[in-house]
Amino acid sequence: MAHVLSKTYFSKAAVDTFISSLVTNQKLSGDDPCAFWRNVKFLNIQAGGNSQHEMLSMFDTALNNHCGFGIGNCGANPQCFVYLDDAIFSGGHVRADLGAWIRNSAPAVANVHIIVIAIHRYGQYDAKRKIKQIANSVGKMVNLKWWRCMEVEDRKTYVNNSDVLRPVALPLDQATQDYAAGLHYPPVFRTPGSVGGNAFFSSEAGRNLLEQEYLLAGVRIRQKCPNLNEYQRPLGNMVLQTLGFGSMLVTFRNCPNNAPLTLWAGDPWYPLFPRVTNKVTALRNVFAPVVKNLFAPVVKDDLR
Repeated sequence: MAHVLSKTYFSKAAVDTFISSLVTNQKLSGDDPCAFWRNVKFLNIQAGGNSQHEMLSMFDTALNNHCGFGIGNCGANPQCFVYLDDAIFSGGHVRADLGAWIRNSAPAVANVHIIVIAIHRYGQYDAKRKIKQIANSVGKMVNLKWWRCMEVEDRKTYVNNSDVLRPVALPLDQATQDYAAGLHYPPVFRTPGSVGGNAFFSSEAGRNLLEQEYLLAGVRIRQKCPNLNEYQRPLGNMVLQTLGFGSMLVTFRNCPNNAPLTLWAGDPWYPLFPRVTNKVTALRNVFAPVVKNLFAPVVKDDLR
């Protein structure tokens, strides 16, 4: 667990580093970053959650520190648009947010930079395809440019080299066996032997242990927590009938519901990373200092 979180937990210091590096990243903003950002319109259009607002606030501070002006002084005559967020998981948020913007507010031709710390590859693929369909349906040309420091492999085709929780088999536990039997499609299992392209896991043995125990605990949590919906699966929120999304990414500000239930599910379960929507800030105040000291990965500045 410590090994995984040392690579997947993004502390405030790490996110501050990421945000600050964006301002002067030559691949993104060129040789005159202040001139580039002056002509950017920042999209604050997230319909659900608060991550985009908080990321924009952090970027505003960094931009002021470097250029002497904030995002409110940018984009009077925009040459491009920026959609900034912490991460893309299933792609549902960016797809819905940009879809509504394209239908209602976007110009006929728009260049949009989607900037996140980490991106899950299937979520990007699905969002990109559907955003293009929406743009075509309203006769607009929207060019998307995706920027990220980390790519997380979660595609079914590459399950054996995935970076998310994908068990090699079901535990010998009746409740877990019953849950899997109730899914519309049988689970897709991973062939053992890989710690994933990002090496989030320390070894096959360590990975297998986490996957098995999180799955067992997630099934128990579903049985005892009354406020979970059907999509909040043992290994994380997912509309498709699977064992769960399985992401291990967590930021200092919140834990995504795409992570295993063990990490975030609320009362009567005691999570390590209480979600804001669970309204258990007392536990967050207890755990946050401990987690901050233990797990503070460095975010790469090679934005791609």
